[in-house]
Amino acid sequence: MSLPYLRLTAPSWPLETETVSPAAMEERPTWEPEAWGSPGGWLAPREARAGPSLSSVLNELPSAATLRYRGPGVLPWGASEEEEEDGERRLQTMAEAAQQELEEPVPSRELPWPMQARRTHRKSHTRDQVAQGSGSRASNCALKFRRMKEKTKEGLHTLQPWAWTLKRIGGQFGAGTESYFSLLRFLLLLNVLASVIKACMTLLPTWLEGTLPGPPGSDTSSPCGFYNPSPQGLVTFPTHLLNLLSGEGFLEWSPLFYGFYPPRAHLAVTYLCSVFVIGLLYLLLILHRSVSGLKQTLLAESGALTSYSHRVFTAWDFGLCGDVHVRLRQRNILYELQVELEEAVVRRQAAARTLGQQARVWSVRILLNLLVIALLGAAFYGIYWATGATVELQETPSVQQMPLLKLLVDYLPSIFISGVNFLLPPVFKLIALLEGYTRSHQIAFILLRTVFLRLASLLVLLFSLWNQITCGGKAEAEECKTCGYNYKELPCWETRLGQEMYKLLLFDLLTGVAVMLLIQFPRKLLCGLCPGVLGRVVGTQEFQVPDEVLGLIYAQTVVWVGSFFCPLLPLLNTAKFLLLFYFKKFTLFSTCSPASRTFRASTANFFFPLVLLLALAISAVPVLYSIFLIPPSKLCGPFQGQSSIWAQIPESISNLPQTVQNFLFFLGTQAFAVPLLLISSILMAYTLALANSYGRLVSELKRQIETEAQNKVFLAQRAVALSSATGALRPP
Repeated sequence: MSLPYLRLTAPSWPLETETVSPAAMEERPTWEPEAWGSPGGWLAPREARAGPSLSSVLNELPSAATLRYRGPGVLPWGASEEEEEDGERRLQTMAEAAQQELEEPVPSRELPWPMQARRTHRKSHTRDQVAQGSGSRASNCALKFRRMKEKTKEGLHTLQPWAWTLKRIGGQFGAGTESYFSLLRFLLLLNVLASVIKACMTLLPTWLEGTLPGPPGSDTSSPCGFYNPSPQGLVTFPTHLLNLLSGEGFLEWSPLFYGFYPPRAHLAVTYLCSVFVIGLLYLLLILHRSVSGLKQTLLAESGALTSYSHRVFTAWDFGLCGDVHVRLRQRNILYELQVELEEAVVRRQAAARTLGQQARVWSVRILLNLLVIALLGAAFYGIYWATGATVELQETPSVQQMPLLKLLVDYLPSIFISGVNFLLPPVFKLIALLEGYTRSHQIAFILLRTVFLRLASLLVLLFSLWNQITCGGKAEAEECKTCGYNYKELPCWETRLGQEMYKLLLFDLLTGVAVMLLIQFPRKLLCGLCPGVLGRVVGTQEFQVPDEVLGLIYAQTVVWVGSFFCPLLPLLNTAKFLLLFYFKKFTLFSTCSPASRTFRASTANFFFPLVLLLALAISAVPVLYSIFLIPPSKLCGPFQGQSSIWAQIPESISNLPQTVQNFLFFLGTQAFAVPLLLISSILMAYTLALANSYGRLVSELKRQIETEAQNKVFLAQRAVALSSATGALRPP
């Protein structure tokens, strides 16, 4: 809607100096806002004018029905002079109250002033404090502490690694790509902390408590058989290389795996406590990252900030430099507007469907979901079969005589898992396109199915290993009756689990490097050798943020599951993520083009840590099950001779002083649990009440914004109506 121009003719005031009487001044016509359409250029007197006045028009505004949005002391539109005098008295009272508030100085940073005015205010306030000697010692200490805290936070922010690299990535490829590298840096920090804790609580006690025992020999007699991981005879270099890839041979009896650590009481306690300390640290840091991004995510995903006006007026990134990046940002904003319009079209089409059309659409969706379930079932069965066939194939003479074939058999579960994770996500993308959902719903379904595929495939591998270790849960089976686990096939089952996680980690790294060298770089060369449309279609590559992030989360989940059975796995993952960062950075700048359909960074700030929390919870299940329910190996590890791994903790507590024992046992009684539950419930109720009050306040502010928008529309309509009635509002 376009508003007409308002043409006003100004009177010709005398230029020379003259004396004007008050009567003459009264005779001169004065401009009144109410006279929008008086003829002849001069505004008509009040008595001669017809039509509604400005006060009456303003009193018809939607916001004039209530004054609670306009604060105390604000008069209604068009108030009389007597009311204005009362309003002036009220304003004077408010000014006095404000003057009293000004006696307590406001910090300069909280003032809505320009930077120069804030500096002047801060200097003057400092001079006043020095002159008057005001400020107690406690307030000065609090101020110094706050400044020290801010400087420390700024110093830590400057010490963050790759800060400039992340800014460069965000400026050239968007905030979504930057979120991937930010998450990679965060996971690298988690692995560094876990490696330090493992070294302090596992490696140091092992080396400081005495001489390390050697591996058990083949002549060691035990009801649970024998376990001899040391290779016999001369070992060739190719065998060493194969052992390095499979985790067997010289690596099997090394600090890398569980079976190396001797059965010592203090070492067993620190070994187990390190797992819980690292898990708690993971949980706190991931929760902190999730909560820090939740506020921005809720604000960005709300309806107030996803309108077209927000895209047009506030979506520009002024940190961009260069014509290429400016055009890229323009295309991104254009695409976002296109996505909004496309989703609006899809929603209108969905609302206009008939009952038969809706039945046909839902039938297609049901069939496609059945296809997804069938593909997932086939993938999980293949992983289960590969894990079971690995043990059988390793016993065949032909496999034992051929080292390369034996290595291939060892990596059979890892190959199946990587192949499934590589082939099925593109199929999920194609299925999501055929379901007829909007773009946002398509991304959500693709992510959920891919997350389920990656995490569930790992769970299927663990289930198949559990089936081998516990004889399918049958404690009375012949293989598991003597020792509580299948000691014939898996004499040290903890090391076997660690080896599987080690191979998954190593194979994931090798797969990423192979894809980069054999697929991405040849495609980039093909793009340069084949100019035209063919080169752009075949050689153009985009950095897919959701797939890459889910790959990171899968790799971290493998580490969380295997860190108990392979204590140095976080250290290996630190080196892997460090190499991965530089590989991905090099690939991004040399072979990838900016994504045409970027992933929202606001969603990434909360959704990716949420998936990380889900992965942490899933990885905790097999670890806790192994600690509490599966008997430890009788021939290796620090928990030999125990009925369960957790049994070492009560036994160690019984050796403590009686006072400490009573306190620790009190923590597990109802006398401690019930008050803790009550206090937690009270805090939760208070938090919910506070959140509800904030929600009501947000709703009131949103209604105020809507009312102000209605005011503008109403005034525009009145202006058009008056212009059409009088004919005075016309462009010159």
